[in-house]
Amino acid sequence: MASDRRDRAVRAAVGDALLSASAPVVALLDTAGVRASAAALRAAFAAVTDAPVLHAFAVKACPLVPVLRLLYEEGLGVEVASPGEPALARAAGVPPHLTVLGSPAKTGAELREAPALGVALNVDNPQEPARFDALVPATAAPAPLGLRVNAQVGGGAIDALSTTTDTSKSGVGLRDAGAREWIVRAFPDRPWLTRLHTHSGSQGVPLARMAAGVRAVYEPAEETNAAAGRRQVDTIDVGGGLPVNFASDEETPTYEAYARLLAAEVPGLFDGRYGLVTEFGRSLPAEHGTVLARVEYTKTSGARPIAVTHAGVQVATRTVYAPASRPLRIAAYDAGGRPKDGPAVDQDVAGPTCFTGDLLAAARALPRLAPGDVVAALDTGAYRFAHHYAYNSLPRPGVYGYTVRPDGTVRFATVRPPQPLAEIVAESGGDRRDALVRE
Repeated sequence: MASDRRDRAVRAAVGDALLSASAPVVALLDTAGVRASAAALRAAFAAVTDAPVLHAFAVKACPLVPVLRLLYEEGLGVEVASPGEPALARAAGVPPHLTVLGSPAKTGAELREAPALGVALNVDNPQEPARFDALVPATAAPAPLGLRVNAQVGGGAIDALSTTTDTSKSGVGLRDAGAREWIVRAFPDRPWLTRLHTHSGSQGVPLARMAAGVRAVYEPAEETNAAAGRRQVDTIDVGGGLPVNFASDEETPTYEAYARLLAAEVPGLFDGRYGLVTEFGRSLPAEHGTVLARVEYTKTSGARPIAVTHAGVQVATRTVYAPASRPLRIAAYDAGGRPKDGPAVDQDVAGPTCFTGDLLAAARALPRLAPGDVVAALDTGAYRFAHHYAYNSLPRPGVYGYTVRPDGTVRFATVRPPQPLAEIVAESGGDRRDALVRE
């Protein structure tokens, strides 16, 4: 079980001094859990279609090269959205033909380079195809090129993560005046345009709304092909992530449930006429990541117990700034890394930075914490410890993948080493200290 593997890893991290007084915060990633999620994704879509499917992991969810390599070894490609993310994918050994580039602010250089390298690309607005009109004729064999559509089927519970509202910033608004007609005309004029892309899912978005977004982009694909008199749109990119259950170890909703819903709601998408691309992100690593932090001090303020730890906004930025919509589960361990027992007491689990809101959890019922104990912030494998926020110039913690051997022992592999202080100084212009005082 995942919880058993996690408990063993916590104890081993303490015993092996990965977590110690000199390294008071570390991040762990359950390799077996990530592999299992990738396998579940592949199996879910294989059960509903024989068409080719590229599962492109959204790099933004966990931009760590060894993680991208692990997922590539499990049969996944990558979805990238910046100059930096393709560089990470290349470093991981992901080939261009398994890479999809999508961004609302692609530069001219990106528009030229991606197709030349064989990277699929989704344009975001009517101005980008106009740029390609000048670029593509000079390209002998352009990679697949698509158009992102905003299905405008409504948002979810988290406004900032809702990509299909009427005014969402990415894609061509399908319900805007004249947009659908423009899409249908744009394809026959550009034979190199062969895909339609939507991004309808994210945290807080119900599966039914995600499926509605996919159905909304399937319909203009059919219209476009009918108008062109041929199957010009040959692939549909059903971007968007599956929501994650941050309340327990249960992985719900499942890829199987979503794939079956799509097959029921949009059967034409799965009859073999279209290739498919998916762009799942957080749902693959999220529940398999754990941040461990030592409790440095405990105190009481206003009758509220507070445990001051070394993990806060620097490793869980979204949770700290938006705790209501991005809460984290917290588990308590004793100084030896064993699950802590005792009566539950409402207490704050505070981070190390110097602002009041730096809390992993507020008034959370946990066994009474003491200095030297260990707190574990669960479900942090996506959009948390991989996205370091350098508040107070705190160093990036070490990230370690773990596997539990058949005999119960734990093997750790370094994914990203702890950041040395000298690197923080260098990143902050340490070799240019007199740059502003010279005449």
